[in-house]
Amino acid sequence: MQRKKKILVVEDEVAIAQDLQDILLAAGFDVPKIAYTYNQAITHLAGVGPDLVFLDIALRGNKSGLQVADVINATYKIPFIFLTSFSDQHTVQEVVARNPSGYLVKPYKEKDIAPAEALAFANNRFQKKSVFPAFEYINQFLDKALSPQEYVVLHAVWEGKKNTEIATALFVSVNTVKTHLIRIYQKLRVNSRASAIHKVMNL
Repeated sequence: MQRKKKILVVEDEVAIAQDLQDILLAAGFDVPKIAYTYNQAITHLAGVGPDLVFLDIALRGNKSGLQVADVINATYKIPFIFLTSFSDQHTVQEVVARNPSGYLVKPYKEKDIAPAEALAFANNRFQKKSVFPAFEYINQFLDKALSPQEYVVLHAVWEGKKNTEIATALFVSVNTVKTHLIRIYQKLRVNSRASAIHKVMNL
């Protein structure tokens, strides 16, 4: 059974926070915590391990949701959707600088929530799959690790390069590239370029 996605609500107005929690619970999400301040948000980020954060900009205390967003970007790399009553140019600039997955201006409607979270998750999946996984990350899933040279060849395949282009870039023969590919396919347990890319991007 697939686990429910966890969503952290960070909102300083109790009624709004609880209403949003109810909407998300009814939609099938797990909303274990609500944070009303920056410190609570940082604590719950570490404790809950959310997949998505609904993040109010104005919070109780001397730090705002903008600072929470900075922590998310630096440490957790998860999508977040800003909630705010402000839509002035300065606020928008501050928001855009944090690269959020969405932006809802209060008072928003219940029907706005589902499209916002769906788009946030979709964008996050696309961004992850647009970045080729690290050498160590791939190898942790394989019984027999890729060599550094095989990793470079696999990366080139992911970039859409042909065998001749890979050979030229690595100063090796085309036959050497083909040999690397055979070994890569064996280690990934695939039989083609397309299946190798699909396998790596879904690790």
